[in-house]
Amino acid sequence: MTLLDVQDLTITLATAEGPARAVRDLSFSLERGETLGIVGESGCGKSMTALALMSLLPERSNTEGKILLESEDLLRFSEKDLCNIRGNRMAMIFQEPMTSLNPVHTIGHQVMEPLRLHKGLDKDAAHAEALRLLDRVGIPNPKARIRNYPHQLSGGQRQRVMIALALSCGPDILIADEPTTALDVTIQDQILELIQNLVSEDGMALILISHDLGVISENTDKVLVMYGGSAVETGRTDKIFGELTHPYTLGLFAAMPKLGMGRNARLATIPGVVPDLMNLPAGCTFFDRCPLASDHCRDASPPVHVLNPDHAVACHNIDDARGKKSEELYL
Repeated sequence: MTLLDVQDLTITLATAEGPARAVRDLSFSLERGETLGIVGESGCGKSMTALALMSLLPERSNTEGKILLESEDLLRFSEKDLCNIRGNRMAMIFQEPMTSLNPVHTIGHQVMEPLRLHKGLDKDAAHAEALRLLDRVGIPNPKARIRNYPHQLSGGQRQRVMIALALSCGPDILIADEPTTALDVTIQDQILELIQNLVSEDGMALILISHDLGVISENTDKVLVMYGGSAVETGRTDKIFGELTHPYTLGLFAAMPKLGMGRNARLATIPGVVPDLMNLPAGCTFFDRCPLASDHCRDASPPVHVLNPDHAVACHNIDDARGKKSEELYL
């Protein structure tokens, strides 16, 4: 049985300027033990998708479609039922641990809370389990650190506490939303390796959200490339990186630093800006930034082309896009 099946997910946010469609007709699935990477620029809908899965969207937002957790639609759950899902069967590592951790409670209190709430452990048992979790995620001297407040820890240590919190109840699905934001490169690698090892050991499914194609390529089985709130390229990681096809994916790849680049070399950029969610075009949302765009792209939504069973692309000009190298389009 598929662990998570998202079908035609559409999220509309209420803003002062009017409704904004943050996610549109998004579908993907996840098996137990599988890892999925969601990649794209800021504002493309990655974090909104994650918040929808956790039922933590802003007030007055409207969600359509289905989010099936082992065939049960979470969108039909009551808030009481959702409280039993969050942190227990589905957990999330948020982008910024300093704002996600409560500054007025010790890290021990915060790690113990879900253990007492969801697992019914008494204070002593929860304390012992919290020490084990802090040690497991690499917090030095956990017996002392468990009494610390978040501001007393480094950025990397706070992120490890967030991971301990997310793992505390042994969830089926772990969502990591930009888990290495604001961390230096060495700590980033340590955190990503820690997440991968823990997911592998516990047999969890992982959704890793990032704007970094390099991180996604090294840490996921499947990839979902988002732009303007919808999926533009999806499939197995090796298939997509073996044949980057959508002009947007090629643009993201072109913008990555390359080994051997000179110090003064300029990175490629995708011209223009992400679309206004309150005024999306009728056709392809990438139309005004795409080097292969035609008039048809402006007026009609792009069809989805299945290149093989493990690779699909939503693009009008698929024949022109296939086989192109990123430097041909953006350098």
